[in-house]
Amino acid sequence: MSTTDTGKTATDGGEEATEPVPASRHVGVSADGELGAAGSQLSTAPVDTVVPGSFGGVRGPGAAGRLAWTGREVFGWTRWFWRQLTSMRIALLLLFLLSLGAIPGSLIPQSGTDAVKVQDFKDAHSVLGPVFGKLGLFHVYSSVWFSAIYILLFVSLIGCIVPRTWQFVGQLRGRPPGAPKRLNRLPAYATWRTAAEPEQVREAALGVLKKRRFRAHLAGDAVAAEKGYLRETGNLLFHIALVVMLVAFAWGQLFKSEGNKLIVEGDGFSNTLLSYDDFKSGNLFSTDDLTPFSFDLKSFTGTYEESGPNKGTPRTYQADITYSEGADGKEKKTTVKVNEPLEIGDSKVYLVSHGYAPVVTVRDGKGKVVYSEPVPMLPLDSNVTSQGAIKVMDGYRNAKGDKEQLGFAAFFVPTFAGAGAGDMFSQFPALKDPVLALSGYHGSLGVDSGLPQNVYQLDTSQMKQFKDSKGEILKSRLAPGETMTLPNGAGSITFEKDIKEWAGFQVTQQPGSDWALVGAFTAIFGLAGSLFIQRRRVWVRATRGADGVTVVEMAGLGRSESTKLPEELGDLAALVHEQAPTAPSKPAEAGEVKDADEAGEAEPDAEAHPDAEPPVSAAEGAEKQ
Repeated sequence: MSTTDTGKTATDGGEEATEPVPASRHVGVSADGELGAAGSQLSTAPVDTVVPGSFGGVRGPGAAGRLAWTGREVFGWTRWFWRQLTSMRIALLLLFLLSLGAIPGSLIPQSGTDAVKVQDFKDAHSVLGPVFGKLGLFHVYSSVWFSAIYILLFVSLIGCIVPRTWQFVGQLRGRPPGAPKRLNRLPAYATWRTAAEPEQVREAALGVLKKRRFRAHLAGDAVAAEKGYLRETGNLLFHIALVVMLVAFAWGQLFKSEGNKLIVEGDGFSNTLLSYDDFKSGNLFSTDDLTPFSFDLKSFTGTYEESGPNKGTPRTYQADITYSEGADGKEKKTTVKVNEPLEIGDSKVYLVSHGYAPVVTVRDGKGKVVYSEPVPMLPLDSNVTSQGAIKVMDGYRNAKGDKEQLGFAAFFVPTFAGAGAGDMFSQFPALKDPVLALSGYHGSLGVDSGLPQNVYQLDTSQMKQFKDSKGEILKSRLAPGETMTLPNGAGSITFEKDIKEWAGFQVTQQPGSDWALVGAFTAIFGLAGSLFIQRRRVWVRATRGADGVTVVEMAGLGRSESTKLPEELGDLAALVHEQAPTAPSKPAEAGEVKDADEAGEAEPDAEAHPDAEPPVSAAEGAEKQ
């Protein structure tokens, strides 16, 4: 068996010269069109041969001619813009712009997420604030420009998928095209002479190709085969997956909801809008979309590493709850852990935070209890050093009998370092030596003004601080069970021994997240298929030569140049050669052509070249250009 390279032709002097091969041949169409249908449809990408400015053609005379020319121009330009929008480069550009546009949404505070931070940014940046506001950078994902990129990308993908899918289905229903006239012009080529009959060679080649999962059939004097359809399938899956992801993300953003709730041990929660501490949702979300359920926090369990480099790291971090679905659902018990949410319908309940709620009791000067509740404290560090505010708004009267409001700035540590051991910071997150530091105020808390207040801070603008007999600010560190007495018969506050814990829950509804995950995995597999699978065609021609010996030619063509195609052709040629081995050589006679390459180029009565190469065995495979 002998092999030839693409582009080699015999010269008059018997030597081989290499002519350059146009790049178009590597995608299946030669410069002179000699491959014909054999080199077509290796890709489903549309090709537009008309350039802008030539749509209207020659303008006919009169108003009718001008109207027809205008119609052709409008239609041509519309089609050209559509082709540009649905091209791969525009889709990639829009995808890049979408990723670029999402950056401000991650770096700049968003009004839909935290309106307070947005206002703080505007107050701190008097110049950038108004500019960012006009550009829509405080609400990136609902801005006009981001929506325009999103919609254009969606349209581009749809416009790319539909025609390519239709064309690909047509290719699957059809058969691989017949062999071109000159197989030795293809990038991978092999030939040898055999004593087997042409029909036997073709049947053997058909069996070998089908065994290698080629779609193959007899087409005249050759076997035509094709493989690698998964490449285009992967390409289409990738585009469809992107559309699924875009739809899923859009659906999720429009109908999502997210709320947070702090619950002290023993308290409960009902999934209604008024029950949340804070709540945000998508533009199309309705309160009717909230999943009806409720739950109670029975206990929180947290254990921590006692020593070593990971001292203080949580080992157990879970909340035991009882919940019920609907208004009359049966009560069930479960445990919510970090990254192990409770799923009820479309809602997921996540455990996101934890802290302590020391129980305090406030009495007036006559010993009447005016306040006795657990007070949630806000953690400041990993050791749960916490701060908070105790607000007595109703029922308190001072020593003169006048109505007043009390406020206490509180600082809590679960493990105190000890007096004189430094600042009031916790040494460990567990309750080993709890201490509550207090300083008291009396007057008006400002809760009647109608303005929202932070539950963890005091507004002392209308209050006076308690002072002791020496005129110094009254403050004290209390251990569980201890009491701080207020001056001048104003009452007292007691740090009870019962210290409760609280857990922070986040309740989310994110429709479309499952579809987005499926789309992401599908896009990865589709992209891998389109990158690593090569679409290629193989032809095996068996014809009887002038001397009665069968001449076998094998050639392959891929969408792009690759070293795998010649290697695969060599393997296929070796398998066919086993069933149709090379015929024994005999002395050359006058007028006999010694090489199959020259047989396709020289005349039958041409004189054989004395330096012709001897036959090459099939095991050497096919050479690559």
